[in-house]
Amino acid sequence: MADKAQTWVYTEDYVAESDALTAARAVATEMGATPVSPGTGAALRMLAAVSGARAVLEIGTGAGVSGLWILDGMASDGVLTTIDSESELLGHARRNFAAAGLSSHRTRLIADMVVLDGDLEETPQYLDHAVRILRPGGTIAFVHALWRDQVADPARRDAHTVVAREVVNYLRDSDEFVPALLPVGDGLAVAVKR
Repeated sequence: MADKAQTWVYTEDYVAESDALTAARAVATEMGATPVSPGTGAALRMLAAVSGARAVLEIGTGAGVSGLWILDGMASDGVLTTIDSESELLGHARRNFAAAGLSSHRTRLIADMVVLDGDLEETPQYLDHAVRILRPGGTIAFVHALWRDQVADPARRDAHTVVAREVVNYLRDSDEFVPALLPVGDGLAVAVKR
């Protein structure tokens, strides 16, 4: 019988990363950005594909690792709008998108899918905006939803854990959404707007 660590590694390695993703991951790591795990990326790609997302908003670009996964799941004419406060990271993401052969027209409305992967302390504000702009049937995906395996422990009260727990609980408790919490990467909360 496999233990939890073996199962986690198996799920993270289940979908192999392309050369472009491997290169983007290396840049992200070198820049000090924390890219989504391969399992989280594969889940985001699948969500973009199953929702038929043609317009995705991502908050927290990093070096473009999650963007590459999302774009791979979107329709070939879909557009990813990605926001990051660090212009240096945006430049690296732009280069990583180009290196993957993606047209600049594929990256720049905001309706089908919103990925929350920015500064955790700012996530409640991002979530407020996402709820307003998301169309019925659109998807919110919150990366780091289990925040270092601490969210499930009510005794954990540090600021990051509390924010992550509040976002996850909001998505679960809101009548506006149909939620799920996936144990990939650092946790991925997904919710479809009713």
